[in-house]
Amino acid sequence: MIPVNEPLLDGKELEYVSECIKTGWISSAGKFINEFEEKWAAYCGMKHGVAVCNGTVALELAVEVLHLPHGSEIILPSFTIISCAQAITKSGCVPVVVDCEPDTWCMDVGQVEKAITAKTKAIMPVHIYGHPVDMDPIMDLAGEHGLIIIEDAAEVHGAEYKGKKCGGIGHLSCFSFFANKIITTGEGGMVLTNDDRLADKLRSYRNLCFQGKQRFLHEEIGHNYRFTNVQAAIGLAQLERIEETIERKRAMARQYNLGLRGLPVRLPVERPWAKNVYWMYGFVIDDKMGFDAKELAKRLRASGVETRPFFLGIHEQPVLKKVGLFENISLPITERIARQGLYLPSGQAITDEQIEYVIEKVRKGFASVIDGEG
Repeated sequence: MIPVNEPLLDGKELEYVSECIKTGWISSAGKFINEFEEKWAAYCGMKHGVAVCNGTVALELAVEVLHLPHGSEIILPSFTIISCAQAITKSGCVPVVVDCEPDTWCMDVGQVEKAITAKTKAIMPVHIYGHPVDMDPIMDLAGEHGLIIIEDAAEVHGAEYKGKKCGGIGHLSCFSFFANKIITTGEGGMVLTNDDRLADKLRSYRNLCFQGKQRFLHEEIGHNYRFTNVQAAIGLAQLERIEETIERKRAMARQYNLGLRGLPVRLPVERPWAKNVYWMYGFVIDDKMGFDAKELAKRLRASGVETRPFFLGIHEQPVLKKVGLFENISLPITERIARQGLYLPSGQAITDEQIEYVIEKVRKGFASVIDGEG
């Protein structure tokens, strides 16, 4: 089975982790944490980096430290992972969803302004599968309406919007370093900001709100969301070769694009203002084919190719509908690509030969339908 993702740890990961073990700095203190935070923030063009235990926590802290009034609305795309909505509801706020674009699969910025109300306090653009959101209109709306921008940059390590790194544009940005990400620490995440006050809040909240003058005196409730020196050691080694990794990702996409052209699918795009890092290589099957992504995934799995479905829209999640959210909402593009989209093996460890095998099996999967055999 060719896995949908397999991390590549072929830099100085072992050397740096060994140093953690030899020195005993394996927990939530040590030189690698500060170095990774500083270098990742600098790479993205931000002042502060606050590392945490995973990407979901990064989103939750980013919303929490804003101390928004209960019932405040935050606009986000429905086409994203549930972590985004969970971060909003956990802070007593209300997620307001918009549809996505049919080609980039990122939020439709044209719908955002219509979704703004007197209760709107923030927008959470989510860069999807390696392609940036069109951020200038979002930032213009933020300035016009006094809104906070929380970038979810979990899937766009190194991607660029008009020459600026994603995660370096909003007031706060959140990253995941899960095992399938372009930079991985196994588990892990980070929040970036240029705001000194918010950075102090983030550092305090991730560490139980301990105080400097009297450690076990707490004036606020915090969390144990700390990041370990071992994780940071892995992340730092990964960061050292990020440009090589991104070029490999882009080369993989070129190989897939060439091999899959002519099929009845919408392949990934790269807008003129974007640098797509193709975190995962996905496509959307034309409706005229008469079968959905689930059926193709089943055929590919039988041929030894693992895939993943696209996100199911937040507005269709039963757990959120049960609490009264998203009643009578229809977002046709999100709903369609959730059923017709899937992504192929895209991990850093995949070989060109494996990609050619995947292409062969995808083409065969379509041919069986086109030729009337499916």
